Amino acid sequence: MDPTYRPTVVIDNGTGYSKMGFAGNVEPCFIQPTVVALNDSYLNQTRASTKLNMASQYSAGVMADLDFFIGDDALLRSRASNTYSLSYPINHGQVDDWDAMERYWQHCIFGYLRCDPEDHYFLLTESPLTSPENREYMGEIMFETFNVPGLYIGVNSVLALAAGYSTSKCDMTGVVVDVGEGATRVVPVAEGYVIGSCIKSIPIAGKDVTLFIQELMRERGEKMPPEDSFEAARKVKEMFGYTSSDIVKEFTKHDNEPAKFIKQWRGIRLKTGAPYTCDVGYERFLGPEVLFSPEIYTSDYITPLPALVDKCIQSAPIDTRRALYKNIVLSGGSTMFKDFHRRLQRDVKKIVDARVQAAAELHGGDIKAKPVEVHVVSHPIQRFAVWFGGSVLASTPEFFAACHTKAEYEEHGASICRVNPLGVTVSRYLDFHHAHRFTSTIPALLGARSKEVDLEHGSRFHQRLWIEKLRPGRAELNRIVRVQM
Repeated sequence: MDPTYRPTVVIDNGTGYSKMGFAGNVEPCFIQPTVVALNDSYLNQTRASTKLNMASQYSAGVMADLDFFIGDDALLRSRASNTYSLSYPINHGQVDDWDAMERYWQHCIFGYLRCDPEDHYFLLTESPLTSPENREYMGEIMFETFNVPGLYIGVNSVLALAAGYSTSKCDMTGVVVDVGEGATRVVPVAEGYVIGSCIKSIPIAGKDVTLFIQELMRERGEKMPPEDSFEAARKVKEMFGYTSSDIVKEFTKHDNEPAKFIKQWRGIRLKTGAPYTCDVGYERFLGPEVLFSPEIYTSDYITPLPALVDKCIQSAPIDTRRALYKNIVLSGGSTMFKDFHRRLQRDVKKIVDARVQAAAELHGGDIKAKPVEVHVVSHPIQRFAVWFGGSVLASTPEFFAACHTKAEYEEHGASICRVNPLGVTVSRYLDFHHAHRFTSTIPALLGARSKEVDLEHGSRFHQRLWIEKLRPGRAELNRIVRVQM
């Protein structure tokens, strides 16, 4: 059967978690930690068998390739036995260990999704600042190891923006605030293009929130097993964490009504099976506060997230700034805290209003500036917004025309993965298809393939797209005329 008639496999690999499933679904089929557990005994046997015969050395190597676990199974194996060591293939959004990453993809495809990679197109995600060499490695593994018929590597920020659009129209201009487990990035997108020169990032992410909660609970003397303290802190963060509007008021509420606000976390020691409990107090709001007041966690970086969002937008082209302020989209599991979007919107609005007022005072009040609308988009699927955007994209017929195929790889090599199809927004197409949620984002994500300029990765932003509308009734799409400036 033609692979285009089968659903595309969508895999979003993050630093903390990986989401995998098939295109057309609203939620991923599996969400697993991005970790691999390898059996050290076979690896040590391989090193020690250099003086033995080739058969034993080959047998040890084969067993080392087969005896591994990923996700939750890997975490359980490493805690239950000392023979398994954990390997985290992705660090700060970038793949560091390609061997472990290949093992991870192998188990995702055959163990969880249980599909034949030769019968499905694949959509993988990457960070906006991924090097072209990493995209080549990704293409080599997919085409050589798994023999996939087609591959599309999408920028996670653009996919997250597509997942956060409103039901009335798809606005592919906005700012994506991606707070994951290992990286926090603020990425501006204009008409489907990532403005790479304006991308901002901070070295504080979800893992730092977990470490801060772990540190606070240890300082208070909570009786947590040392080997389970990090995992317990992560569970506390996910279950009880919320964003406060005023820290002083939160301290007062916890002190005045401790029975109402102090929660209890109950866990079980994995090695002994004995239960344990620990109280959860100030950590509920102090953990997420790290993103808004990083000075309480570290003195190395003190710029809060709202100031970073404003700085990112101010560095963008001036004619896109109002649209960027109007569409700030959240992505990543660390943005799922209660009232996170309200706190971010309030703080950004304060910065913008202060700037507008200062400009009015500078001109003596003669010029009255138009108010700047600040809106932070929050939706229930923002934890896996990137995966959902990939599902939206890969469930359309136009998607397959934009993929890199196996035949192209065999003809041109892995260099074809360096360039992704550019995106343009066609207004008449959106007006015609806005009722179909799975087809209204096509032009902004796919578009025509180009090797002369790579706007999606922010190389240059110096081309203008002119849209010449056809006569009514002749066609439902607009004709795109690309004019070199």
